[in-house]
Amino acid sequence: MNTVSNPGFQANKTAPVEYHNHLVPEIFILLHPKITLMLTFIGIGLYDKKDISVKGLEAIRRADHVYAEFYTSALMGTTVKEMEAIYGREITVLDREDVEQQPEWLQRALTEKVVFLTGGDAMVSTTHVDLRMRAHELGIETSIIHGSSILSAVPGLTGLQNYRFGKSTTIPHPYTHKDRTIISHTPYDIIRSNLDSGMHTLVFLDIDPEKGYMTINRGCELLMEVDSQQSKPDLEHRLTVGVARAGSPSPVVVALPMVELADYDFGGPLHILVVPADLHFMEAEALVKLAGAPEDILDMGK
Repeated sequence: MNTVSNPGFQANKTAPVEYHNHLVPEIFILLHPKITLMLTFIGIGLYDKKDISVKGLEAIRRADHVYAEFYTSALMGTTVKEMEAIYGREITVLDREDVEQQPEWLQRALTEKVVFLTGGDAMVSTTHVDLRMRAHELGIETSIIHGSSILSAVPGLTGLQNYRFGKSTTIPHPYTHKDRTIISHTPYDIIRSNLDSGMHTLVFLDIDPEKGYMTINRGCELLMEVDSQQSKPDLEHRLTVGVARAGSPSPVVVALPMVELADYDFGGPLHILVVPADLHFMEAEALVKLAGAPEDILDMGK
C-alpha cells in the first residue's frame, strides 16, 4: 500500500499549531474538525513528462496547488511547460530555500490539496523525508505516489545485483577556500568502505545551479585525484561503470577501467557512476554483454 497517513486535527484540540512563526488559530480547528488536510508526494520518474504514473497524474489533476523541485534531480527529456501541457495544471517550481529553509507554501495544505513533484521516486532524497516530517508536525496528512527510481534503474541497466549495493554517496563540485581548491574525500572513503565489505557503490554526481551538472568524466577525475594522495593508489585501474540518461529511449551504459572511463564521451546529463566490488560471474557476464566491459573480467567473476 503506497499511502501512509498521519493523524489530522481533532475537534477537541486546544493548542494552536506553530510553524515558522505562524499560528493556525484555534477557531479554524474547531470549525473544521473533519477537514482532510493532504500533501501528496509524487515521484514523476527519470527522464520525461510521460514517466509519471496514471495514479500520479490523477492526483495532480485533483489538486488545488502543484509544486515541484528539480535541484535534487531533473527530468532532462522535458520542460516545465511540456509537463504543464500534459498534466493540465500550472506548476510552481521551488528552489532549495523554498523547500529546506522557508517552506511557507506548505501551509496551503492546511486548507487545500497540495501535491509536491520530484524527479525519480518521491522519497529517495532525505530532503523530502524531512519535508514530510514537517507536514506531520503540522497535522497535515501525507501520502506518497512512488515513481521509477535511479536506485532500481542502475541495477537493471548494468546487470549488477541490487542487493549487493552498499551505502551510496555523492561527489560534490570542488570549492575554493583561502585560495585552495577543496575536494571532498567523503565519496572516496565511502567507496573504500564498501569495497572492503564486498559491496558496490552508487555514486551520484552533483547538480549545482552555478556549476551545472557534474559529468561521469569529472567524477572519475576527482576520485582519482583523491586516490593519488593515498599510500597505495589503485582506483584508476578498477572497473567502473558510467550510466547516462537512465530512463531515456537510448541510455548509455559503459564499463571500463576508471582512467579510461574518464575519457569516454557520454553525452548530455544526467550522469551517474558505479564502482563495483568483486563481481559475481553473472554480473561479470552482464557487464560484458550490456556495458561493453573487457572480456577478461569473466575470468575474475566468482
